Amino acid sequence: MTAAPALLELRNLACERDERYLFAQLNANFYAGQVVQILGPNGSGKTTLLRILAGVSKDFYGDIFWQSQPLKDTAWEYANDLLYLGHLPGIKKSLTPFENLRWYAAVQGGVADADLIKALAQVQLAGYENTPCYRLSAGQLRRVALARLAFSRAKVWVLDEPFTALDKSGVAELEAKLIAHAAAGGLVLVTSHQDINVPNLQLLNLLDFPVDAQLLNSHEDAAYG
Repeated sequence: MTAAPALLELRNLACERDERYLFAQLNANFYAGQVVQILGPNGSGKTTLLRILAGVSKDFYGDIFWQSQPLKDTAWEYANDLLYLGHLPGIKKSLTPFENLRWYAAVQGGVADADLIKALAQVQLAGYENTPCYRLSAGQLRRVALARLAFSRAKVWVLDEPFTALDKSGVAELEAKLIAHAAAGGLVLVTSHQDINVPNLQLLNLLDFPVDAQLLNSHEDAAYG
């Protein structure tokens, strides 16, 4: 049987910040059905890597492939199959939870209002649909952001510290969503400072990709040559 090709492939990925490399020679394949936790101490580049994979940052060396094609040639298709939740919730506090979700749904297209109400109920925000978000707690704001997962059609979820400010029930609910997404053929790339209770969790430790002097010199030559 022929193995399924990787959804996302990284080849010799490297990132420099303030004249210091965060990681280098990062080679990895990510497949449908995986939940992958990105590991590393503070400052190792976890958030930076997720921002690169989400298309937010272009500050890197190396190549990224989406479904075996160079990402630069498939950027539109990839963006349409990607959901990115950054370190901050990405919620406009002057709007209500329902209004925030309606805005995100409009970008995606084809989501009924009833499905948005259902998504909020799934994250224990029933009754808060029309409450201004500035009146919600940090955990509730995180839940508003995570409600997007309920109606997302994206194949790839890139989640930066999604468990922040969640209580035990919220953690369990999110873990169940990650499991269900992977079981449906999706891919999850996630950072977390806590253990994640997901079967067959894959780990990618950025400390496994150190920088050597030869690599540093080659990138400097490319930049200034």
